[in-house]
Amino acid sequence: MKIGNLKLDSITVSAPLAGISNLPFRLIVKEAGCGLVCSEMISANALAYGSIKTKNMMCSCEDEKPLSVQIFGSDPVIMADAAAMTEEAGADILDINFGCSVKKILKSGAGAALMRDPEKTKAILTKIRAIIKIPFTIKLRSGWDQSGKDAFKIAKIAEDCGVDAITFHPRTATQGFSGKADWSLITAMKQQISIPIIGNGDIAEPGDAVNMLTQTGCDAVMAGRAAIGNPWIFKQIQMLLNGDDIAPVDLTTRFDTMKRYLETSVKYFGELHACRMMRSRLSWFVKGLPASSRFRESITRIKTQAQGEALIDEYFNFLSR
Repeated sequence: MKIGNLKLDSITVSAPLAGISNLPFRLIVKEAGCGLVCSEMISANALAYGSIKTKNMMCSCEDEKPLSVQIFGSDPVIMADAAAMTEEAGADILDINFGCSVKKILKSGAGAALMRDPEKTKAILTKIRAIIKIPFTIKLRSGWDQSGKDAFKIAKIAEDCGVDAITFHPRTATQGFSGKADWSLITAMKQQISIPIIGNGDIAEPGDAVNMLTQTGCDAVMAGRAAIGNPWIFKQIQMLLNGDDIAPVDLTTRFDTMKRYLETSVKYFGELHACRMMRSRLSWFVKGLPASSRFRESITRIKTQAQGEALIDEYFNFLSR
């Protein structure tokens, strides 16, 4: 699959997950077979105002390439300036969020609120396309009602403005993650829009991705929450598409990944901050394993990388008996 002039090795894409899709997480997802990793949502206003913390959210490394950086905002000039900054920072793809329905974002006129303002949408997309050379994508929800009319209107504007691909999550802005994603809307968008369509929504296991591709004709699939604690879903999707049986994730792979996640987080965030984060995040990887509650309890007190690694090894040895 190609997005603009960028060819992907796989048609699997990781979703931009707020507070989760940082560099350490993206690295383990990429290692687990994901074709395209995405940053968490980044404020264009914060970039324009010079926030160091926000700029650091764009930090990348060669091992995760290609990287899509997602920004949000509502002012066409500020959005264009932020887009230029993401390109300068080394992003391979720029993505614009048109789907976030968090009240704070909506009040600022960003995220899903832009789907109610076609003229501003056109102004933003036109200015960004004129200023950057890297591939340019947007991520949509279906809009404010089940018809999807808002999404189709914005998708057509995006196509006309030179956007290279669209990620479509066919839930309304008010649904959040409740109810069921209407994949028939992905089918309809694929039929009406000529640029690549990345399907998103209700990908809980590898077979769901294959079903979405088959039913909708979309060009690629994006998984988000299903990859939390199970980054191998991307490799498993590709195995099914290749006609292979899914290989279960062995304990060694699972626990080695946990240790690398901890190590990379320490390098990126510093030991104390990283260990505080890992007190909850390491538990993602042991869901359903014997005595996992005991392991989850033990890691709530880690303060150092060595402590975390020792507890991971102790639990691995327990399960390997």
